[in-house]
Amino acid sequence: EVQKHSVHTLVFRSLKRTHDMFVADNAKPIPLDEERQVPQSVSYHHKVKMAVKLRTEYGSVLHMPTLKENLREKGGPNTGDPYGHKQYSGNQGQELEYLITGTHPYPPGPGVALTADTKVQRMPSESAAQSLAVALPASQSRLDANRTAAGVGDIYRHAGIPERSQPPGMSVALVEAGGNKNSALMAKKAPTMPKPQWHPPWKLYRVISGHLGWVRCIAVEPGNQWFVTGSADRTIKIWDLASGKLKLSLTGHISTVRGVIVSARSPYLFSCGEDKQVKCWDLEYNKVIRHYHGHLSAVYGLDLHPTIDVLVTCSRDSTARIWDIRTKASVHTLSGHTNAVATVKCQAAEPQIITGSHDTTIRLWDLVAGKTRVTLTNHKKSVRAVVLHPRHYTFASGSPDNIKQWKFPDGNFIQNLSGHNAIINTLAVNSDGVLVSGADNGTMHLWDWRTGYNFQRVHAAVQPGSLDSESGIFACVFDQSESRLLTAEADKTIKVYKEDETATEETHPVSWKPEIIKRKRF
Repeated sequence: EVQKHSVHTLVFRSLKRTHDMFVADNAKPIPLDEERQVPQSVSYHHKVKMAVKLRTEYGSVLHMPTLKENLREKGGPNTGDPYGHKQYSGNQGQELEYLITGTHPYPPGPGVALTADTKVQRMPSESAAQSLAVALPASQSRLDANRTAAGVGDIYRHAGIPERSQPPGMSVALVEAGGNKNSALMAKKAPTMPKPQWHPPWKLYRVISGHLGWVRCIAVEPGNQWFVTGSADRTIKIWDLASGKLKLSLTGHISTVRGVIVSARSPYLFSCGEDKQVKCWDLEYNKVIRHYHGHLSAVYGLDLHPTIDVLVTCSRDSTARIWDIRTKASVHTLSGHTNAVATVKCQAAEPQIITGSHDTTIRLWDLVAGKTRVTLTNHKKSVRAVVLHPRHYTFASGSPDNIKQWKFPDGNFIQNLSGHNAIINTLAVNSDGVLVSGADNGTMHLWDWRTGYNFQRVHAAVQPGSLDSESGIFACVFDQSESRLLTAEADKTIKVYKEDETATEETHPVSWKPEIIKRKRF
């Protein structure tokens, strides 16, 4: 049976519990032992405490030398030591050569002897420390001490600590004072984003119609004479790059064409689609000459290796496959992703294959072993686009949460490009450092690659007769001269952009502020 108490009793008990909880002040210092008197009226416990503190806080500089004449001038080791500590030396049997000066009244810098001129009785502020370093007279004892004083770097090195481990935001500056150099702590400026390179804005100058469905993929041939597109109308069309006129239509896929690429090593065009098929077209006969069978679901993308005759495809079946172009054999099946693989890229250097997936990861693959080298898990949403920089050993990945830049070969994170808040379907970059991101809502953002500055945003109107909801960019690519940008869109058109030749840095200035860098790891 529960015993009932009055409210007064319950409140009193609660107060007592609270009081008991906080009555024991563990932060109080240990009371001095008054019974055991020791020389100089300092308690034995206090002496032990200060000896431990000396070892703990100054152990890394106990070996630092001080001139012997300073000791004689002071009249023995205990004159400047209010606690009567023993002086520690490297060898107890040898003559005393080392001295730590100043524990409570402390010197203004490491290794400076503690004298009436140099002792500091309280913690100075930053500005006070600098003014103190300048104002102190150059006494003989300071001149002597400076001959043997060590810098902060020496102290860190002797302690086995790298110099970088100084407190963040502070750096050591040497202040000239009366012919001497004193160490004073100066605030270091926070790192700011460097000024971005100026890029002329891009403007729309041509819209090409002809497809009867969404234009899903686009590629420019190595000779820069024509380009090829694949569409949801199941056709592949070849267009003249200079005039924008249709040259050829290829039929053969029985579902949406999701990827096209033109070989630089042979007169072949490769295509893939949602019908699980991967085809090789001979452009001298305009016919399919090879099929690559093996994927179990829609094939979302493909790329050719730049130096060897292999083709890499990625699919909704969560795998990427490496094919020998000539024999049609599947050399490797790259398994490891847990959801559809949306994009794949190849390069000659290691890692030779990079994939991005709807499982939010990016994988860097070992082509020879057919296994994952690195898995990057920083993205929080599907990675639909990956692009390699043509000159730097870096790449970028696009996801609805962020565009991220990475460094090869290990996938070290460089920076986030934030602001394109949409489903990013495609990325393209040129040698000038212009990164383009195209999104599902029809917006296109242009970025400076080095700094991540977003210098232009474009949202082109849909072609007449289309709904506003049909605004979407599925693919974009620069031509071989990098003077034209082609986009494949959901309004069944191909849009061509070029740089505005009339623009200058004066007419289109960079609206940039040197903001403090806030680069998140995730």
